[in-house]
Amino acid sequence: MGKLESNIKSEIQRLAKREVRSTFIPLRKEVRVMRLRLSTLGKRITSLNRLTKELRLEEKAKPKLEATPEEVKASRLTPESIRGLRKKLGISMRELGILTGVGLSTVAMWERGKFKPRGEKKAALVALRKLRKREVRKLLAEKAGSMVKAKGKRPVPKTRKRKTVKRGIRRKK
Repeated sequence: MGKLESNIKSEIQRLAKREVRSTFIPLRKEVRVMRLRLSTLGKRITSLNRLTKELRLEEKAKPKLEATPEEVKASRLTPESIRGLRKKLGISMRELGILTGVGLSTVAMWERGKFKPRGEKKAALVALRKLRKREVRKLLAEKAGSMVKAKGKRPVPKTRKRKTVKRGIRRKK
């Protein structure tokens, strides 16, 4: 009886080990795959953290044109004050347009009193009041550089004078 009992016990152990192996080997493979995924995700996270750190440093270095909503609401921008601000900062209409994100004609209309700056543009003008010439020059150079990167060409194209030809009258040489 003892021999039969030990044979049954050894057979049960053998079958149990076989069953455990059949379930354990696929799990081992899954664990290996998951470890690889975890490793790649960890590498991605570190690279993203490095990138965000660099972007934060760049953001801190950039002077921004921001004003609080209370300042914007309380400010009165007259054509004379816009022109005075531009003259005080020593910039042209085109440069003021680049800083505020509008065109030359819009700045001219503001200074003539035809239109009033609203929203983000008004906030940019209010923020420009706080800056000094050196900061404005730095900001202008930065914006011009970003425009070059974005468009792939010069930020402010030179205008060519067109030759005027009188029609109907030709001169002989």
